[in-house]
Amino acid sequence: MVTAFDPHIGHAWIERVQGRDRERLRDELAVEEPLEIRVDGRALAVTMRTPGEDEELAAGFLAGEGLISGPDDLTAVGLTEDLAANVIEVRTRAGLRRDPARERSFYLTSSCGVCGKGALEFVRREVPPQAAGAPSVAIEPEAVLAAPDRARSEQDAFRQTGGLHATALFAATGELLVLREDVGRHNAMDKALGSRLLAGDYPLVGQSLYACLSGRASFELVQKASVAGLAGILAVGAPSTLAVELAREEGLLLCGFVRGESFNVYAGSHRLAG
Repeated sequence: MVTAFDPHIGHAWIERVQGRDRERLRDELAVEEPLEIRVDGRALAVTMRTPGEDEELAAGFLAGEGLISGPDDLTAVGLTEDLAANVIEVRTRAGLRRDPARERSFYLTSSCGVCGKGALEFVRREVPPQAAGAPSVAIEPEAVLAAPDRARSEQDAFRQTGGLHATALFAATGELLVLREDVGRHNAMDKALGSRLLAGDYPLVGQSLYACLSGRASFELVQKASVAGLAGILAVGAPSTLAVELAREEGLLLCGFVRGESFNVYAGSHRLAG
């Protein structure tokens, strides 16, 4: 039987040891490869990512860094003219909103979305003014608790490899809008947000959308959520101190340890119904 090619999944021959027995078998692994993001012909960033949805990743990354404000800033996102491997080209209408070369170089590992940022002021991005105080539909506790299992049911690559993070975007009603997987937490978020941007829907202000994370809630993920205009983050794992601080500053709902029948609310309880 011929199976469809999945860019998220690679293979390796391994030995499985159980007691005194050893078995040689073919295992499925999450793919990790570098991606160079070029903007208007110039290299801007290199990120370690799982191939697939590279256009979404590039668009989401630029938006999350405040380098573009929305889909109108872009004219094209796709492969380079020379079809270079692991390179994505972004064409802008009038250039980036600022020159990132004056601030820092971008080299992102799959485990850290803000590695190499020299100072906190380069990390904190100003949330779009229209996001401040935007009306929000409160989310029911039942919808919070249901989100991780609903998201996990769509994590096909994770089920096969056990090595991918995921970000899912949910409406306050509990409807799953999009889910993206990647070896990097921040990449999964960028892909999910980038999918909305490339669909012409960004920023997400006033839509009462929540990001469900398969792991912990770090500062850079709360940053991306706030810049995008999300109403909050629902995380299976723990938040960091700086993530909680930022969520409280921006009025985002931040829930951690969303497991089983309980969760913790670290910020934005006014966005939780009941």
